[in-house]
Amino acid sequence: MKILTVNAGSSSLKFNMIELPEQKELISGNFEKIGLSGGIYSIKINGEKIKKESDMKDHKDAIQLLMKELLDNKIITSLEEINGIGHRLVHGGDKYASSVVIDDDVLHTVSELSSLAPLHNPANILGVEAFREVLPNVPMVGVFDTAFHQTMGEEQYLYSVPLSWYKDLQIRKYGFHGTSHKYITKIMQEKLGKNDINIISCHIGSGGSICAIKDGKSFDTTMGFTPNAGLIMGTRSGDIDYSVIPYYMEKTGESIKEVDTILNKKSGLFGLSGKFSDHRDIESAMAEGNHDAILANNMYVNRIVDYIAKYYVELDGKVDALVFTAGLGENAREFREEIVNKLNCLGIYVDHDKNMKIASYLDVNEGIISSDESKVSVYVVPTNEELMIALDTYDLIK
Repeated sequence: MKILTVNAGSSSLKFNMIELPEQKELISGNFEKIGLSGGIYSIKINGEKIKKESDMKDHKDAIQLLMKELLDNKIITSLEEINGIGHRLVHGGDKYASSVVIDDDVLHTVSELSSLAPLHNPANILGVEAFREVLPNVPMVGVFDTAFHQTMGEEQYLYSVPLSWYKDLQIRKYGFHGTSHKYITKIMQEKLGKNDINIISCHIGSGGSICAIKDGKSFDTTMGFTPNAGLIMGTRSGDIDYSVIPYYMEKTGESIKEVDTILNKKSGLFGLSGKFSDHRDIESAMAEGNHDAILANNMYVNRIVDYIAKYYVELDGKVDALVFTAGLGENAREFREEIVNKLNCLGIYVDHDKNMKIASYLDVNEGIISSDESKVSVYVVPTNEELMIALDTYDLIK
């Protein structure tokens, strides 16, 4: 089967086509500036990246260009060869604990949940509706970022606010990066040879979250009602004392909308360092002795260690593996080592030589980086959210 995976934004459309069950990626790409002037898109085939310019008045235009590229590059010989489409849908609230075949009822529910993800759900729906116009007979599946975490218990997902906030307004921890954590769980179940695994999955990238997985299911996670909770991130603040917000507004006269922008887009590593949201830039500045970059890095490491230690306790110390994934987790070797070195008191140790040999830009992109005496095995495993979306789609339509 040839499965198309889609991540639609308000003015963008990312895609992959994957052949299953072989798990072979055939093509990937990204359409940008949809509905704006200066439209551009890129496609990647067999390691070669091609960029093209084309104005697109809406998502339907982008999809028609995508269909042309699939045909011109002989990925398919006819549109009938597209067996299914898997859509990344950001927020399923507590309505969806797994991926679902998309029908009118699902779209209606996702639309109703838009207040929980106002920047993402409406854009995701745009993508689904556009594909329905172009490929009306192809089954489509919705894969929710929040679904994997719906196995959390009340003690984990409720906040210590009036219970009516949850009952009346749906205010609770939802968690995100669920598709990535689900994929890591699947891979680790295969590696460890059992389903009821206890692992701590660290998705560390520009956005970051950690998930405690107990008996193969999400038990707790760092992101909350929104993705701006838990870890320090590239531009997100992560956890802060809520009282900072009214105090800052009173002192500066700025609106809640302006503060929200600061906490989501001008905080985290960027806010602490003054200019760097990418950890690679932080590392370069650290090498030059930049105090703010060193501070940002150290605070980031400490926040990650805090949550790993918390989840180690939540799992009663019965942890089969600690897993690093996503951009930093897969590539920032010294950063990984800093984190694990702070976990020595838990009996978790890194092997420097093993660790330095693993990164996506090296010959080896996955493996065990813990030392022989470590009580917990530490892994580096590349995530693949697109493949997880494709697999869920395949399972539901085959």
